[in-house]
Amino acid sequence: MAIGTGSDVAIGAADLTLVNGDPASIADAVLLSRATLRTIHANLTWAFGYNVVAIPLAALGYLNPLFAGLAMAGSSLVVVSNSLRLRRFKASRRPGATPKPRPAVQPEASAVRSAL
Repeated sequence: MAIGTGSDVAIGAADLTLVNGDPASIADAVLLSRATLRTIHANLTWAFGYNVVAIPLAALGYLNPLFAGLAMAGSSLVVVSNSLRLRRFKASRRPGATPKPRPAVQPEASAVRSAL
């Protein structure tokens, strides 16, 4: 792990480089990497399943080549669209932001009356 303000050697050797210099953003990097791996697994499952079904159908002549090409393009669009969902990833907290204080718990009015 290296901080982006560190030496070039440390940045080059690191598996993870924090650009903003805030060590608390390590958790966000881990969450993003887990989301990326889930997306990769989903895309591979989709593509493998599609090919297991579509290639034999096309090879046996049950699938018109025009429809096979359209289905392949559709499969590629599904994979790309699924991958683009990662762009909506939001960090669990903003760098430098302080957490909001939790409001004090107020007892219910009926509980207060019954206690009197």
